[in-house]
Amino acid sequence: MNTTSLKLFKHQFIIIMGMFFIMTSLIIGSAEAGDNWWEKGTKLFKSVGESDKQAGITVEEIGAGLKDALRVGSENVVARLGRMDGFNTDSAVHIPLPEQLNTVKSMLEKVGMSRLLEDLELKLNRAAEVATPKAKKLFWEAITDMSFDDVKTIYKGPEDAATQYFRSKMSPALAKEMEPVIKNSLSEVGAVQAYDNVMKEYRSLPFVPDVKADLTDYVAEKGMDGIFYYMAKEEAAIRQNPAKRTTDLLKRVFGGK
Repeated sequence: MNTTSLKLFKHQFIIIMGMFFIMTSLIIGSAEAGDNWWEKGTKLFKSVGESDKQAGITVEEIGAGLKDALRVGSENVVARLGRMDGFNTDSAVHIPLPEQLNTVKSMLEKVGMSRLLEDLELKLNRAAEVATPKAKKLFWEAITDMSFDDVKTIYKGPEDAATQYFRSKMSPALAKEMEPVIKNSLSEVGAVQAYDNVMKEYRSLPFVPDVKADLTDYVAEKGMDGIFYYMAKEEAAIRQNPAKRTTDLLKRVFGGK
């Protein structure tokens, strides 16, 4: 690099860093007006880039900060649900028996065999808990694939914009990934055997209608519902103050406390 180019580079670098520190000071100062983390990012996305192209560095860091926050949020969801009783003892996401088995449940309760249904319901939740860790890789892939426009849309979108993004990007792939895992986990935790025991006793009763339930599709659907339910909760927390409990990048960009 010749002397003229070096001087030009230094001059540009000083301008960029000066604008970065001015913008950071403005962000921190805006907290006095009651802006939360999300509002700061949204206002910065609206203003930066329109006035000066050099400020794009700050915008990129804001996008990276959002991605970091969503990675942490998705990890929290997987850790919460992908463990013993993650689904089973949580009333918000507990997986009940399929509606198709309501008749079976009613008939077996009358003959004192309700424990068979209770065992099956427990094992359906266990299967979802075993399968949930598979979702982590797909969350990270969806976050990595986020474009600059995706990030802007999430900032400017409704309260569950990130969750909607994940649903649209992940649902088909997640269902495909989870189906064989759930199928295996249903067998692993004994849900298949429990279902067979239930249906054997049910069919031994006189004059009962034929009943069938696809446990794999059912648990996959309910499992995804639970995952996105808590992702929406994480997104709500991210919109308030993700820097408080996430990465150094967030704290550096947004001045998290």
